[in-house]
Amino acid sequence: MKFIDEALIRIEAGDGGNGCISFRREKYIPKGGPDGGDGGDGGDVYLVADENLNTLIDYRFEKRFAAERGENGRSSDCTGRRGKDITLRVPVGTRAIDNDTKEVLGDLTQHGVKMLVAKGGYHGLGNTRFKSSVNRAPRQKTNGTPGEKRDLQLELMLLADVGMLGLPNAGKSTFIRAVSAAKPKVADYPFTTLVPSLGVARVDANRSFVIADIPGLIEGASEGAGLGIRFLKHLERCRVLIHLVDLAPIDETDPADNVAIIESELFQYSEKLAEKPRWLVFNKVDMMSDEEAREHAEEIVERLGWDEDYYLISAATGKNVPPLCRDIMDFIEANPRETEQEKAPEEVKFKWEDYHQEQLAESELLDDEDDDWDDLSEEDEDGVEIIYKP
Repeated sequence: MKFIDEALIRIEAGDGGNGCISFRREKYIPKGGPDGGDGGDGGDVYLVADENLNTLIDYRFEKRFAAERGENGRSSDCTGRRGKDITLRVPVGTRAIDNDTKEVLGDLTQHGVKMLVAKGGYHGLGNTRFKSSVNRAPRQKTNGTPGEKRDLQLELMLLADVGMLGLPNAGKSTFIRAVSAAKPKVADYPFTTLVPSLGVARVDANRSFVIADIPGLIEGASEGAGLGIRFLKHLERCRVLIHLVDLAPIDETDPADNVAIIESELFQYSEKLAEKPRWLVFNKVDMMSDEEAREHAEEIVERLGWDEDYYLISAATGKNVPPLCRDIMDFIEANPRETEQEKAPEEVKFKWEDYHQEQLAESELLDDEDDDWDDLSEEDEDGVEIIYKP
């Protein structure tokens, strides 16, 4: 299945149903009071995270999703039926963004999490709501409010503990094949990896971590060179970045310069991502003697001013890979994933507290200003006005 990590869709919540103007008319009750019912609320639009999905391809071609409109009110105080909600299933790790305001509506990082992204319109009020001691036959009602409509940008960001960084052909895919059961394509030409992939590295029976491999970066990636930097977003939720450096580049470039290129592209993409814990790992030590590899690595580290630990491995032969995995596992266990504090859901004012209350207040104001309401009663509906009665 094709990997799609971005989609732009149009979502439309249902409009609220209109209120009804009606009067009770039955046998022996020719002039009953108002009995117009309220409309129904419009349907909402939700997103729900599904761990069985791993791509946004479902939203590649179908772009518009609309919830049902609320039904109008009816006579006999019958309330209109509420519009049906719609629920869109997305992969775990999806971020929802309002495309017009660029507001992040939320992240779906756990299976089954449900998020409201478009609220249905409020129902309109029937004329029964407007009856009063001075307005016994109201011919007033309100219409339902429109549902929310927005262009929604969906971005899939992989959930991994460890992210791989490096130039093309640095050995990132080979490393993932060495530590997990994942089988990304490996070849001796640049950009073998075209889409991100995940692997589960198992240190022992009860300890494992998830590692993400993204396409390699090159100089100028932030300006669109190569595959660009769009895949860096998949590393934003990682706890540690493994910066893989080819100790013996086939194009004979300087490894120290290669490290500086990656650092520069990271900072241009996001300072927050650039400040994440990053480990320097020199790969392909099997291409030279141990002493030569160690001296070469020390020279590079000294030129970079790197004052933290670094590793020398060979992903192809597995040399020094198990100790690196154990250190990664220890780091992950010592630095648990930051979880957002559960926020109390914002209280949504019920319809009577805002829109409908305003409508009723306006109606009462009209009643107070109009002195002629007292002259109209249900007995006067036939148009006969009694002028004088002895």
